Amino acid sequence: QVQLVESGGGLVQAGGSLRLSCAASGRTSSRYTMGWFRRAPGKEREFVAAISWSGGTTYYGDSVKGRFTISRDNAKNTVSLQMNSLKSEDTAIYYCAAVLAGTLSSWTSDRTYGSWGQGTQVTVSS
Repeated sequence: QVQLVESGGGLVQAGGSLRLSCAASGRTSSRYTMGWFRRAPGKEREFVAAISWSGGTTYYGDSVKGRFTISRDNAKNTVSLQMNSLKSEDTAIYYCAAVLAGTLSSWTSDRTYGSWGQGTQVTVSS
């Protein structure tokens, strides 16, 4: 498996921006589809975004479409999530996740992913 470490979370005012990063280590020679999920207090984990190994295919949750952008740099083994126009409802712990590329399972389901980071807190003040 690959080990994942998120960074970049913090406190930001509504309307502001943050950029989260996820650094992968371990079995990085394998190809992975990467995803971002979040869990808000009292809620279930929610799909945010996913990106294919090549970066050519991306998916977004309905609540973040047009505001968030997922990208990756395979040379640096990193995945990023640029978050713009943040809202108070974006407040959550954000998790990076990985699954071997080629999976037939849904990228939007957290059950698809076998490797997870520890999460980074994002708090948006209104």
